[in-house]
Amino acid sequence: MKIQFLGAAGQVTGSMTLLQHDGLNILVDSGQFQGVPTEEALNTSPFPFKVSEIHCIILTHAHIDHSGRIPLLVKQGFTGKIFCTPPTSHLAEILLKDSGKIHETEAAWENKKRKRAGLDPIAPLFTEEDAILSFQYLYPLQYHVEHVLTDNFKFTFKRAGHLLGSSTLVIRFCDGAEEKVLVFSGDLGNGTNLLEQPPETVEMADIVIMESTYGNRVHENIETRTDRLVDILVEATLREGTVLIPSFAVGRTQEIIFELNRYFETHDNPQSRHLKGIPIYIDSPLALEATKIYEQHIPYMGDAVLQFPRPPFKMPNLHLVTSAEGSIALNRDASPKIIISASGMCEAGRITHHLKHHLWRQNTHVLFIGYQAEGTLGRRLLDGEKTVTILDSEVKVNARLHDLQGFSGHADETHLIAWFKNIKGVKRLLINHGEAAARLQLKEALETSADSGSPALEIHLPDLGETYEI
Repeated sequence: MKIQFLGAAGQVTGSMTLLQHDGLNILVDSGQFQGVPTEEALNTSPFPFKVSEIHCIILTHAHIDHSGRIPLLVKQGFTGKIFCTPPTSHLAEILLKDSGKIHETEAAWENKKRKRAGLDPIAPLFTEEDAILSFQYLYPLQYHVEHVLTDNFKFTFKRAGHLLGSSTLVIRFCDGAEEKVLVFSGDLGNGTNLLEQPPETVEMADIVIMESTYGNRVHENIETRTDRLVDILVEATLREGTVLIPSFAVGRTQEIIFELNRYFETHDNPQSRHLKGIPIYIDSPLALEATKIYEQHIPYMGDAVLQFPRPPFKMPNLHLVTSAEGSIALNRDASPKIIISASGMCEAGRITHHLKHHLWRQNTHVLFIGYQAEGTLGRRLLDGEKTVTILDSEVKVNARLHDLQGFSGHADETHLIAWFKNIKGVKRLLINHGEAAARLQLKEALETSADSGSPALEIHLPDLGETYEI
């Protein structure tokens, strides 16, 4: 088998791995690059394979950094099946449609400037229509049911605990007369997301490809994350301020809603009573669509949701913003409030307008509850930039910023090592989906761990475009 790393190799986004075996050409994920311009430019680079010769795509979960180049592949001639779990299929549809709209909007905006400069127009990476055309190839499979592509290539989805429908991929393939097991971790959760079942363990494997998004960090205050969230919300709203929560529309928004809902259900204290009187707005059309999908897939969720006595994503003080006019009105409203809006890295969407109107205010609080890729506005704010440009306006940063790592959807160094150590017989570990420092520290931690496995374990950090042959 040949394994070629075509994304998320030395970076967190753009996940795409090409497997070539037994006459098959298989892509595991097909994500967009996000972050700094040099990485985003990779989205328009020609694929290093004939698209029409790709037999299928195996999609580990729906986030755009894993699914976002699927419409581009279809546009260029892909007609195979896209295997994924049922929740991933439904979430991918709304995420890809939204991504197509964003590409159209960004191209139109850029072309206005290019026209004034006398330059030729550019085309969007793909359109909303392109995205819709790709849905016909989605092919849902349940967890734990082995799918046979050929007698020499079979695969199974296991729960990854990162996002509704997210999967670890277990592949059994024959190398001559010998059967081997290749495991893709997918993006792993840390077992603390109340919406998700914990990541499932894998009993044995010969080769493991493992993510390392937070391979050099340990999430703090996981046990007290909801208390910290509530403390910040209460402090900000008592000061008559606005709380902005840049949130990924799919997954993190629903998690925050449920955490607050559960807090209100289990706490009758001054903080709870105060916050019940503060309006909470979900200002993201995509988040509203995603929440409906979550409501339709309750059986896939964690025990906390299954045992909750009432609808998990509904609260009396929760308001759904359904129009652009309603979103604009929030920035004219001086009363204390909480706004949950996409995008999670502050690169697009309605959160950019809210940041433009509120970042300069000293009684604004901004809560970051997810990973901020290098080069994104969210990352630059957390890195301490005092003045930023948002929607062509220069904005001074006077707001108070909070990085609540406890809400991360990714496993940290401790969780990654623990997950890996449960797998017996691993001879080769390939660490991807992480920035350079994260991958290196995770590699070193595994190498120095007293019981990290066989002393013959080979650990490798693949580069973008590198081919690894088994």
